[in-house]
Amino acid sequence: MPPLLQASGIVKQFPGTLALDRVQLDLYPGEIHAVVGENGAGKSTLMKILSGVYTADAGEILFEGRRVTPSTPREALQLGIAIVYQELSLVPPLTVAENIFPGRLPTNWLGFVKYGQLFRDARRVLDDLDVHIDPRALVSDISIANQQLVEIAKALSQNCKVLILDEPTSALTEREVEILFSLLKRLAAQGVGILYISHKLDEIFRLSDRITVLRDGQYIGTVKTAEATTDMIIRMMVGRELGSMYPAKADEIGQPLLEVRDLRLPGSSAKINLVLRAGEIVGVAGLIGAGRTELARAIFGVDPITEGQILLDGRPISISSPSEAIQHRIGYLPEDRKAAGLFLDMSVKWNIESVNRPAVTSYGFVNPNREAELARQYISRLEISTPSIEQEVRRLSGGNQQKVLVAKWLAIRPRVFMVDEPTRGVDVGAKSEIHHLLRELATAGVAVMMISSELPEILGLSDRILVMHNGAIVAELDGHAATEEQIMHYASGQAAVAV
Repeated sequence: MPPLLQASGIVKQFPGTLALDRVQLDLYPGEIHAVVGENGAGKSTLMKILSGVYTADAGEILFEGRRVTPSTPREALQLGIAIVYQELSLVPPLTVAENIFPGRLPTNWLGFVKYGQLFRDARRVLDDLDVHIDPRALVSDISIANQQLVEIAKALSQNCKVLILDEPTSALTEREVEILFSLLKRLAAQGVGILYISHKLDEIFRLSDRITVLRDGQYIGTVKTAEATTDMIIRMMVGRELGSMYPAKADEIGQPLLEVRDLRLPGSSAKINLVLRAGEIVGVAGLIGAGRTELARAIFGVDPITEGQILLDGRPISISSPSEAIQHRIGYLPEDRKAAGLFLDMSVKWNIESVNRPAVTSYGFVNPNREAELARQYISRLEISTPSIEQEVRRLSGGNQQKVLVAKWLAIRPRVFMVDEPTRGVDVGAKSEIHHLLRELATAGVAVMMISSELPEILGLSDRILVMHNGAIVAELDGHAATEEQIMHYASGQAAVAV
């Protein structure tokens, strides 16, 4: 059987960067083909060339045996190649049906939309996918998982033969991931070719038929998933043995640093009590909506505390804003680095110093030498790949953006460091580096609280695990002995025994 899509010798140059250097890839009908590599490996650039966002400087693309050169996403869609990005392109105030058929709404001779036909057409597309979403619902009223399915329905409504998915599960729960995977397998069974980009290797091995690895803009190889191992793929991705993904856990735990007493989150009647000790990593697990992020935001002063008390070193403190939290050397790395963590249009240097301006000022004036010294210190410490300290953060890879965000909070020399999904959207190499960095901080006496939806990360890194459900901590588990089954048992509310 000939390939459905074949790319060979693809070259793409940006100013100062050779993003792709003679890369190749082929995709067969009905195949789920994973494309993996560290941040900056060239995965997204290649996908944007296949979907018409970029034009290759050299190389050839064959689609159904014909040479094609899509120069716009519309041209690629007309061919049957669609891409669904991690950041969805839906319009929240419009209905599901209107989002499935953007620019293609059925109208009468007066130009008015024929909504009856629109909803019937959308219902037919959704039924074909076995997706149970009301086409009349506003996109703003449906879950992120269903929005992802609507995005796929939009692509398939245009006779899509190749579906490209870029990190589609980054904001989904385990149950929602299963629904998505079931849909993708059905589409593959119908002959659709699927290119699947993800940093989550467990997903890759569960879902894909073959795996192509890129590294530093070059093609490393393609293997059958059934014949591959995780260690093999990691070696191909990073070009070296990665060592243990998780560092050894703490031998000794220090004294309590931060305590939360009788704190109540909005909408919950439960009162939260917890202790963070020097030298330990406390993992906070739970399903989406359990209150994990809300807890961190309350401690950091983003959201007001209406009931409860926070103590630092055994003394009550008042935190009514993030600036007050920072004065107490409490740091908070939010889960959405682009929306809440970084100033994307500002330089690496400015982002690193942004929450610790006193460190780079003298008599109220910014000292350029101190600025440069602080930036270079953390660029070196975290091995941030950037051409200069003046580089705009938005031009860095996702993994390096995350490292800049970590550097920003390390610059305050935190005593308490709360991290929310610290490795979301970063490659396996950067993920391991962040894990080891968090352990280094704990070893140096920092109290680390880590919120994560990845249970292997919670289990691999945490000295102690708190499980939340409906705004309450319902279990405290030993990080050395806990299991995924235990965590899910409590997280799903099956055994809500308050701590």
